[in-house]
Amino acid sequence: MPNYRLTIQYDGGRYKGWQKLGNDENTIQGKLEKVITQLVGKDTEITGCSRTDAGVHALHQVANFKTDKYFTEKEIKDYFIRYLPKDISVTNVEIVHDRFHARYNAKSKTYLYKIWNREYPNPFMRKYSMHVEKKLNLEEMRNAGRFFLGEHDFTAYSNAKSKKKSMVRKIFSVEINEEDGFVNIRICGDGFLYNMVRKMVGTLIEVGLGLKKAEDIPAIIESKERKETGLMAEACGLYLEQIEY
Repeated sequence: MPNYRLTIQYDGGRYKGWQKLGNDENTIQGKLEKVITQLVGKDTEITGCSRTDAGVHALHQVANFKTDKYFTEKEIKDYFIRYLPKDISVTNVEIVHDRFHARYNAKSKTYLYKIWNREYPNPFMRKYSMHVEKKLNLEEMRNAGRFFLGEHDFTAYSNAKSKKKSMVRKIFSVEINEEDGFVNIRICGDGFLYNMVRKMVGTLIEVGLGLKKAEDIPAIIESKERKETGLMAEACGLYLEQIEY
């Protein structure tokens, strides 16, 4: 049974996130499964690496599916190009080992968050970045980012409804730079909880605005209280940027 690995990009603005919600097809997974089911002639489930939230974009999402029918990589890619909506693109299709699993085999994920940091709005990027009018203190934000590094229980930084699963995640790096009016925040870790990146970015923004201190972060993490994190950054500025296997 062939196992197909997909590399995907999408504008998540009009979707309810990656994960399929019952019979609601207005998700990235739902749109992909509708097309591949049409091709193979029966219901086919696609497994994604990261369950991006509603409104979140992806520059590099990875998924896989298996089918008892054989198709060439080009046949599948061309079929997606023809039938997917224009805001979802399958950029590569590859036949991989039967044991490959898009989610469980991933070693790290990197998210990019884009902030338009000028006093005036950017009409061309209003759907793809968060507007912060006041100048951010990037040095303080970088200092704050260091407190997220390592392995922690990130309960305070998640809106996950269930606490049955482990809330421990490991952050490998937090990088912050400025380019042409944008503040770009890249966070790399072994995995992320529901809303975790947006809440981390929210804290970094508050530090950059002088509303929180970098040294407050360890106490916030230790508290495991979601109300302590404060601002949650808007979904439109978040991109799944890279996955490493």
